[in-house]
Amino acid sequence: MEIIELPIEFEYNGQQNYIYPSLIVSENQLTLVDTGYPGFLPFIEKEIVTRGYDMQNLKNILITHYDDDHIGSLYDFKEKYPSVTITASGVEAEFISGKVKPERLAQAEAMLEHMPEEQQDFGHWFVQQLKSLKHVSVDQTVHDGEWILNQQCKVIATPGHTSGHISLYFPELSSVITGDAAVRDGEELMIANPHFCLDRERAEQSLKELKQLQAKSYYCYHGGILTK
Repeated sequence: MEIIELPIEFEYNGQQNYIYPSLIVSENQLTLVDTGYPGFLPFIEKEIVTRGYDMQNLKNILITHYDDDHIGSLYDFKEKYPSVTITASGVEAEFISGKVKPERLAQAEAMLEHMPEEQQDFGHWFVQQLKSLKHVSVDQTVHDGEWILNQQCKVIATPGHTSGHISLYFPELSSVITGDAAVRDGEELMIANPHFCLDRERAEQSLKELKQLQAKSYYCYHGGILTK
């Protein structure tokens, strides 16, 4: 088994930005962790194919949590690769499928009511961005401590950024895919967007638990891989 970082470069508010989805390679099967913003399918495909892998071997998509930069292209992937199995935590699956109003959308709407006038345009845009995300049925839900991917990956519940956020621990590789439970800031792991955490205290505890794993490599969706 191998974990491959997929750096996706894009422009946002006139600045160059990156996200780092992860590709898990196990024998001939590919598992993608998170799918980028809406419209990012071709960018992610390009990164995978450039590394010599066949998209027809994409068998699974794991979603760490519901946010527009993590599930934005999930519908497109499922439409193009209908046999792929989509996996998320039970909590996040409710948001992704549209069965329950996403907590991120509820948060954004609440923040908009008290947002300074100069930030209102962005606030309205963000609410519409979340509302425009297409619902996708989740095929499989996972829970804290569950072993998946041929028993080589342990699901770790890392709530705080969102209620049902999960991270993925690979003991044999001494590696963790953090989602937004941790971001790389220089040579440190930090919580992502503290002001947008649904529960700051739980986010801090989740980060502490990830650090306690003392993994050699932390694959962060924001900031990239941190190798100890």
